[in-house]
Amino acid sequence: MKRFFLPLAVAGLLAGAQFAVAQAVAQAQPGSKAQPASKKSAPSTARKTAARKTVLRKSPPVDPTEGDNVDGEDLVVRRAAVAALGTTRGSVVVADPNTGRILTMVNQKLGLQAGFTPCSTIKLVTSLAALNEHVVERDTVIHLSRYTSLDLTTAIAHSNNPYFATLGNRLGFERVIHYAQLLGLGEKAGLDIPGEQPGSVPAEPPKGGGVGMMTSFGEGFLVTPLELAGLLTSIANGGTLYYLQYPRSPEEVDHFTPKVKRPLDLAPEGLADIKVGMRGAVDFGTARRAGYDASEPILGKTGTCTDFSSSSHMGWFGSFNDVGNHQLVVVVMLAAVNKSVNGGVAAGVAGAIYKNLSDQRYFAMDVSDKPALPQMLVSTPACCAR
Repeated sequence: MKRFFLPLAVAGLLAGAQFAVAQAVAQAQPGSKAQPASKKSAPSTARKTAARKTVLRKSPPVDPTEGDNVDGEDLVVRRAAVAALGTTRGSVVVADPNTGRILTMVNQKLGLQAGFTPCSTIKLVTSLAALNEHVVERDTVIHLSRYTSLDLTTAIAHSNNPYFATLGNRLGFERVIHYAQLLGLGEKAGLDIPGEQPGSVPAEPPKGGGVGMMTSFGEGFLVTPLELAGLLTSIANGGTLYYLQYPRSPEEVDHFTPKVKRPLDLAPEGLADIKVGMRGAVDFGTARRAGYDASEPILGKTGTCTDFSSSSHMGWFGSFNDVGNHQLVVVVMLAAVNKSVNGGVAAGVAGAIYKNLSDQRYFAMDVSDKPALPQMLVSTPACCAR
């Protein structure tokens, strides 16, 4: 028996070796088609190929500076913003939060348009409303599910939608709209800026999702980069909403005078509390791409969603830095036909602007010739009476 099986075993081994060599040769020959090892591998390969195609899909490059007028701008800031934005369709607004002066606006045509869905940047309005109305405190923990409980700081940092939907439902539609208008949404942010169009606030809660969709995704709002910049200036400077002014000549720059739109009736501790979460977004949350140096901290809020009115996928980042001199508000809004942009990408653009200026020691320069006390134009916010 042993003599009978031994030749069979050797023959089997030889046949297997010959088959393996034949397969290797066939695969090496030009134009040959190797047979799949099994039927299961084909769908797997197709899925991987499709995934690679999705990742590689990019928006067409554009020149976001086309048609811009740079007269009167801070050209150091502008060069940094243009370099960071590159060939992505979007707009960048950089302003001085202590005066309301616009230092640069890249892609002015897009930046002055009638507004886009603000996505999760609306959570800044939701947070300030909830804090001021004592619906929540900074350390109040809200239980969202069996395994998820968050306080305000963590919810802002990670942009948690269920948390802010809960706050919106507790606040109600009228209180949300009141604070949105108080903070400048639904009206022009600038003072006599040619071509500026205002955004808008919803007239009623969205039919799908109600107030919670408004306060977590920005559903129903249309916000311009200028409006978000104005809102950020008021948080950065401690509660003063300035008119944004855009001097267009050296003479206008020399005679620039800040003008207050209205002081905000907000609790000071509320403004301080929201800043902790905005710092957390950069340190450990959705805006980590913005950070570059712990000694020059950035505070901000990302936003990612689809604006169905413009058929654009949106990436937002509203921010300001915490430095001794030349504090800036930087708002980045990106709009693409696909999902190549998001809030994290926008945060990276802003971070590149801050880092570029820091490398030039922009924030270490002395601030000279500060304007006199701001001129008050509006003492009673008629838009926001309750």
